[in-house]
Amino acid sequence: MSMTTEKILEAVEKILTESKKLNRKFKENIDVVVNLKNIDMKLPKNRVDAEIVLPHGCGREAKIALFASGELALKSKKHVDLLVKPEEIEDLSKDKKKLKKIAEEYDFFIAEAPLMPVIGKTLGTVLGPRGKMPKPVPPNADISTMVKNLRKTVKLRSKSNTTFHTIAGNVDMPKEQIMENINTILTRLEGLLERGKMNIGSVYIKTTMGPSERII
Repeated sequence: MSMTTEKILEAVEKILTESKKLNRKFKENIDVVVNLKNIDMKLPKNRVDAEIVLPHGCGREAKIALFASGELALKSKKHVDLLVKPEEIEDLSKDKKKLKKIAEEYDFFIAEAPLMPVIGKTLGTVLGPRGKMPKPVPPNADISTMVKNLRKTVKLRSKSNTTFHTIAGNVDMPKEQIMENINTILTRLEGLLERGKMNIGSVYIKTTMGPSERII
């Protein structure tokens, strides 16, 4: 076990112990808080915007919405949480309140490729700023595998901030699984930064309402 891994495991144990003491009435998440350094976030190329498939998921399955018609819609209905057919797209564009609610409720959006231009034109103003623009479904893609991976995916998104966070699990998960999820996030983060580890100022982990522990 590497020194960093050992340190992460100790920190996870500590925040889980604190969480048990506080006995919250809801299931707390494990948050990973990143602080970057020596990087100009005004430059779009330096901003972090990634989706990471966690080896053990984040303790709850992400909710998936699909824009599709015909055979893809039929094939996929049992795999996704919401199916939006082409004829419903225009109605959604006219009902901004409903669209905003859907954008908040669902974690990831996917769409058959031919629908992407119309979605961008009609729904992009709501979905875009929230980082919820759909990913195109490649022709003949195995939709069940695509959805299965998305269910275990979290977003790591900085916008123009040097401090941002993501979720690495929840307090009911085994500490080893949380640690492996955190390691996956950190490895991916390093790979996204211009100078890798040198751009990471500090990283803390905490439960939703609990105190934080520094791991880097």
